Amino acid sequence: MSLYSVLRPALFRLPAETAHTAVTDLLKLAQRTPASSLLEGRYRVDDPRLEVDRLGRHFPNPVGVAAGFDKNGEFPLALAALGFGHLEIGGVTADPQSGNPRPRMFRLPEDDAIVNRMGFNNDGADRVGARLERAALPDVPVGVNLGKSKATPAERAPEDYRYTYRRLAEHGDFFVVNVSSPNTPGLRELQGEDHLRGILTALRDAGADPLLVKLSPDLTDGAIEDAIGVVEELDLDGIIATNTSTDRPESLRGEHRQEAGGLSGKPIEPRATDVVRFIAERTDVPIVGVGGVFTAEDAYRKIRAGASLVQLYTGLVYRGPSIAREINEGLLALLERDGFDSVEAAIGADLE
Repeated sequence: MSLYSVLRPALFRLPAETAHTAVTDLLKLAQRTPASSLLEGRYRVDDPRLEVDRLGRHFPNPVGVAAGFDKNGEFPLALAALGFGHLEIGGVTADPQSGNPRPRMFRLPEDDAIVNRMGFNNDGADRVGARLERAALPDVPVGVNLGKSKATPAERAPEDYRYTYRRLAEHGDFFVVNVSSPNTPGLRELQGEDHLRGILTALRDAGADPLLVKLSPDLTDGAIEDAIGVVEELDLDGIIATNTSTDRPESLRGEHRQEAGGLSGKPIEPRATDVVRFIAERTDVPIVGVGGVFTAEDAYRKIRAGASLVQLYTGLVYRGPSIAREINEGLLALLERDGFDSVEAAIGADLE
């Protein structure tokens, strides 16, 4: 029995956002003490078979933390010490934002899921940029998730994203355009071909590199194909698939299943993996698979479907700080079982 399995019932008695704040406060504390190196010794898995080279960067393993967990870049060293091979901070917007009214995060324990409608609450590009200027960053790639300020109209979105990028440009190893969160009014409309081209062109012209776009699992196949076309037209570096979903599967049992917001966790795993496969069958750009990653088997399905890397958030809430180690150890066993000598060799193995 792990320590987290003992602590989790107490955390789950707290409101979801309160528990998240308590955990992140502990991670901030760990980052400022020798505890960070102790965590690394306990949770990091070093094995060359896990290494992935993509986006012009070296990833010591394919398992990363998705955007939303460390919105303001406050504890990247602590997350790296938990054994993650990369992490993504944000979403960061040009303007500081308090987000939507509370409560805005809800657990569905019966479903291993979360519904959130946070609304891009963050300190804003200036404060996050200043914080990262002072910070020691980890020896794993750090991505920056770029969001649109709520007050900015769609026609001014390109300059809004460009401002945030320029403030954070020196501190990210890759940059992600978030046009797929369901919690900012009108944001998903920016996934349309014309809007998306304008935003990505502005960021490319500003020097954003590597540059990826994060897509919704709720897009139609045609809309995904349109997005892929823009990615290839502008020679983008990758796609993150997927964000949270506004769909509610009939199988959901949690009492908060009808709360407005984005659904994450186990219920969206099949759709997220299908989107990874759909994209991988149509383009060679690197894909980061996100959605329902709790176990090595979950990560492995996305890798075999075409994902070069995977990310998680909800799995960390339910499985605790050992999740990266458990997934990486499990991946090594799965690779050996199937005769692959590395994660790289397994990428896209299930594609025809």
